[in-house]
Amino acid sequence: MRVSSSHEALHWVFQKDPALLTRAFQKVLHVPFPEPRDFAVLNTDLTEIEPVERRVETLMRVETDDGAYLLVVESQGKKDEKKRGSWPYYLAYLYEKYHCEPVLVVITQNSATARWAAQPIRRGLPGWDSLTVWPLVIGPDNVPVIASEREAERDVPLAVLSAMTHGRGAKAAAILEPLALALRTVDGESAAVFGQLIESCLGDPLAKDLWRDLMSEIRYFFNNPVAEKVREEGRVEGRVEGRAEDRSEITLEILEWRGIPVTGAVRERVLACTDLEQLKIWSQRAIHVARAEDLFTEGCG
Repeated sequence: MRVSSSHEALHWVFQKDPALLTRAFQKVLHVPFPEPRDFAVLNTDLTEIEPVERRVETLMRVETDDGAYLLVVESQGKKDEKKRGSWPYYLAYLYEKYHCEPVLVVITQNSATARWAAQPIRRGLPGWDSLTVWPLVIGPDNVPVIASEREAERDVPLAVLSAMTHGRGAKAAAILEPLALALRTVDGESAAVFGQLIESCLGDPLAKDLWRDLMSEIRYFFNNPVAEKVREEGRVEGRVEGRAEDRSEITLEILEWRGIPVTGAVRERVLACTDLEQLKIWSQRAIHVARAEDLFTEGCG
């Protein structure tokens, strides 16, 4: 699997873990969706006999004790009225084809786009709608920031979704290291896929570099494209001998990416440390501290 853009990644994550979507309904949107019994990923091509191409991005059929539902997932990077005009067609066509209730879900990394997408789509007379579509929207304003390793381990796919939706904002820094550590608890193939999805959604080049550094420390990433990029840049040579140095640099990169000034004394102390456990503590504190000097204060962060 190779994902080339955040647009693809934002809906592909649900194909990797279909149950994540229903958990997002319950934990993010607070929609009482019934517990699923089975999932099936369906063909996304909605083109009819006429030569007009219509294609949804991810389409899943969910079987529950209350009946079957079609989950239509669309990722949206910016406002697009033409796309909104297609959504009512998608739902009407799918209901006619599969005879089960369609549910439209829009996922975005942009708050303004999320507010735009959440507006109802009305068709008909003023004051008397023949058709109304209410999209369910998942975005940075309602997806929680999962900045705790323990919380990330409880639901790794949801933590991945958190990193993806906040990947272009200031909150991404707080998510990356706890999530990298939590990825050690899933199988190697899933970790590699999640790693690629997250990287494609990070908008800041420094955040991308930080994420690649974190991934390079997890041995089962050494055969996936994230680690290949690291190797191409020459960062993997001497990785075993240089782990302390790498961890020091990660700590300083987190502070820099968060916009926290680093004095020469702090930089010197961090770079001089060779205790990996101490460096791990400092890098975790770097996610939360208000001042660089607080790295060395027990209880801060």
